[in-house]
Amino acid sequence: METDASLLGVELEQKQQEELYQQLLLQTMGKVQSESPPSKVIRPQPGMCVKTSSMSDKKKVFLNICQSQAVPPPPHLSQEALVELLESEDPTSYRVPMSLGEPHTEVDNSSQGCTVYDVVINDEFFQKCQKDTLFQQFLIAVSLEGLENKYNLELSRDVKILKNRKFMGSIAEQNIRAKSKPIIQEIDSNPEFSLLVEPPSGNAEHLIAEILLPGVISACSLVLDLGEDRLVLIARSSLFHLDIFFPLLIDQENSVAQFNTNTQTLTVTMPVLSS
Repeated sequence: METDASLLGVELEQKQQEELYQQLLLQTMGKVQSESPPSKVIRPQPGMCVKTSSMSDKKKVFLNICQSQAVPPPPHLSQEALVELLESEDPTSYRVPMSLGEPHTEVDNSSQGCTVYDVVINDEFFQKCQKDTLFQQFLIAVSLEGLENKYNLELSRDVKILKNRKFMGSIAEQNIRAKSKPIIQEIDSNPEFSLLVEPPSGNAEHLIAEILLPGVISACSLVLDLGEDRLVLIARSSLFHLDIFFPLLIDQENSVAQFNTNTQTLTVTMPVLSS
């Protein structure tokens, strides 16, 4: 099997015309991470309102769990896989992309002041959670944990979903990171790819991205950037472009990429950083 491979972070000079390509050309590994990522302002749509309280002072806290197609969805997860995840030693190994807004003060139905946080998730994933109680409970749990980590809070797990209210107070616009535009404007073809977690249960140790690039005959035409939670791939010759976000943070320095010229498949193996 003829394979092109390289360690990330090393830029190679182009070999002579008849020489077999043995390594994958990569641009500077930290480029995606170090540059200021593009952002855009979104107006989230209402979803559901969850009532809880802060553990320190027992004051009311509300979560406006909102939805937007601008937020990327998490990797596909079946109900069976979710059950296994919840029973594992580290359920937080599966992460849901979300935008956590700043706290804002509102007045509840009792004319009492309360603190409200807006949590924005992908609209399709929100609809999935609405149809499945287990996914809904999981969404609330990860939302609470996300707010606790970001704002150094401790929130009660004694929660109540408000049936007749989709949000408390108002929902503010949020400024979120936007996916970058293709470097080559004519690029409009997304290759087939799959993202695997190893091992499939328990603590995640590696993310493995397998990307099918039909028509690409050499790694010489590939440019790959890795950020701590993002992969950007451009195939110059065949006009492929791929820009994906990961549910976990990866170890860029120890990641490895291989291009199989027989199957025209790029495999990127990325160690997961422990949380």
